[in-house]
Amino acid sequence: MPPLSARIGRTQLAATFAMAARARALRAAGQDVISLSLGEPDFPTPDHVIHAAYEAARRGETKYPPLAGTEALKAAIAKKYLRDQKLDVPVQNILVTNGGKQAIFNVIMAVIDEGDEVIIPAPAWAGYEQTVQFAGGRTVFIPCPQEQNFVLRPEALEAAITPRTRLLLLNYPNNPSGAACDEAALSAIAEVLRRHPDIWVLSDDIYEHLLFDDFRYATLAAVAPDLAERIVTMTGVSKTYAMTGWRIGFCAGPAALIKAMTVAQATATSGVSSVGQAAALAALEGKQDYLEERRAAYQARRDLVVARLREAPGLSCHTPDGAFYVFPDISGCIGKTTPGGTKILSDDDFAMALLNEAHVAVVQGSAFAMSPHIRISTATAEAVLARACARIADFCAGLR
Repeated sequence: MPPLSARIGRTQLAATFAMAARARALRAAGQDVISLSLGEPDFPTPDHVIHAAYEAARRGETKYPPLAGTEALKAAIAKKYLRDQKLDVPVQNILVTNGGKQAIFNVIMAVIDEGDEVIIPAPAWAGYEQTVQFAGGRTVFIPCPQEQNFVLRPEALEAAITPRTRLLLLNYPNNPSGAACDEAALSAIAEVLRRHPDIWVLSDDIYEHLLFDDFRYATLAAVAPDLAERIVTMTGVSKTYAMTGWRIGFCAGPAALIKAMTVAQATATSGVSSVGQAAALAALEGKQDYLEERRAAYQARRDLVVARLREAPGLSCHTPDGAFYVFPDISGCIGKTTPGGTKILSDDDFAMALLNEAHVAVVQGSAFAMSPHIRISTATAEAVLARACARIADFCAGLR
């Protein structure tokens, strides 16, 4: 067999996919598995969004789409950025992408060369590091532990910057911790960035509408408009509108960088599904009242899971500010042995034993650059979450 490329060899698939596959295999074998491993809303895509896609297809909107997105969708996105982010963005500074993940890919491909450094506060979604590895860059994680609410501190950012730093990647509300960053914290980060003018910033705001307890959303480009020419603000319809399978993301940023990102996209995929763009247009321009109902449901689920996990021996559980994850610390379980005889030496051991013995699928904290934790997705019904938490509590109580 001829050799594969070095970039493939250094790039690992996400642990979330591996855990989901393992859960599916156990289900296929007849086990009653509760999977809390994937971050995917359980709500349906709204009917008016599906209808808009259908009507677009009936009208013949099934040809190659414009590379950067349809003018109608980009105009709607510009209105959305002004409404939600308080950013006044011209349509030529907007790029529609095949999901938010491609926006991240495009940014990294546009600004990172071999050996360049990307700073990522940890815990962090695994896809960031994978893309940096693919591009030949080097990931520099800044630990942001539970005791500081999983939020980046400016002094830690300053200490991590080197002459090779090219990109800072921010994700608030955060996957996996649910931590959010308020205006004051972002202002402190901006002060550091002003001293380092050669660093780009990607702000991944995909969970922007999922904030709890009256936490006020803020984004760096609005907090520090003098830095806007260095910031790409990315979001999409996947999480807010329960449209993960439609694969529609979008981003706004400085014209030169958006142009470079468009080149990266042209090389990889070209434009985005035409009917998907019609659906996203309907989502952004249609009624928005149901979003508050869904946000409230996610908050109720968070409250249930946090309360139940705090009763489990060995777990310490932070209350997330947003998103649909809980990220408990499992330090109190390390060194113990399961009823099935597995020694728990890491969060990897914990997650696998929990799946094999209690039939609950979660994702180990090592997949998010922070151990010993596990990530639990709360994007499922309360009754299912209650059953899963009961199994987790029993599993922890059985450790010796």
